[in-house]
Amino acid sequence: MKLYDLINSAAKHSQVTVAVAAAEDDEVLEAITEAINHRLARFLLFGNQERIHQILTAKGYTGEVLNELHVINTTSPEESAQAAVRAVHSGEAEVLMKGNIPTSTILKAVLNKEYGLRTGNVLSHVAVFEVPEFERFVIVTDAAMNIAPGLQEKVQILNNSVKVANSIGIHVPKVAPIAAVEVVNPAMQATIDAAVLTQMNHRGQIQNCIVDGPLALDNAISILAAEHKGITSAVAGQADILLVPTIEVGNALYKSLVYFAKAQVGAVIAGARAPIVLTSRADSAKSKLYSLALAVCSARQ
Repeated sequence: MKLYDLINSAAKHSQVTVAVAAAEDDEVLEAITEAINHRLARFLLFGNQERIHQILTAKGYTGEVLNELHVINTTSPEESAQAAVRAVHSGEAEVLMKGNIPTSTILKAVLNKEYGLRTGNVLSHVAVFEVPEFERFVIVTDAAMNIAPGLQEKVQILNNSVKVANSIGIHVPKVAPIAAVEVVNPAMQATIDAAVLTQMNHRGQIQNCIVDGPLALDNAISILAAEHKGITSAVAGQADILLVPTIEVGNALYKSLVYFAKAQVGAVIAGARAPIVLTSRADSAKSKLYSLALAVCSARQ
């Protein structure tokens, strides 16, 4: 499956509504209009109404595109974030999307005790990569939210990623907790956590997936590398999900795939009451479109 297939898959079902905070951004609006052209979703746009209309007019968007947009004027990034989150909280929308707004501002609204989207679970970043000449999706978590998660946080991060994988048709994903080596070393916490996660999976404490680790990156994704080191498991060389030990590892792996491997990516924040599209301002309109498709699929899970 390709990331483009997620767009077609999401469009086959009844449309969801996406609430966008601070929508006055060229790349965001380009992704939104592409999503509408693919009949992916409807949109509530919160932000500077005049600026949003200026961008849409300059790009020549009229007719059907505008009919699928409902623009609500707000006077500040904080108001945009609060209004968009409230729309999801109340059920007016099923997906939240970050526009031209700092991540900290929208997350503050998401975590609001009165109208936010908290569930009591860890929020985590789940990125789905389409890597050239690679036969399957590569899912990386967590590259953007949790700095140095402990064992219990890793359990929730893993569970979040499994639900996302399920939503795109990977029914029993293979999960590799990544470390620098493939053996347990008491001096390396990542290897200890990986071994515990594996045992928890064997005992049924982590379900709907197959976990095996610790595995180094090469052994997780390459059957030849795993065979060379004599590693035999249901995950080695076949991992669908790469569970990284820290945000530094995840962030470097994410950006290496994008900039060195020229991979395409879609990503969501999982673990809240609704999927959150929290793309970077540097992300392309295509990446934002793929993230929207992934979020729509996740919202229907």
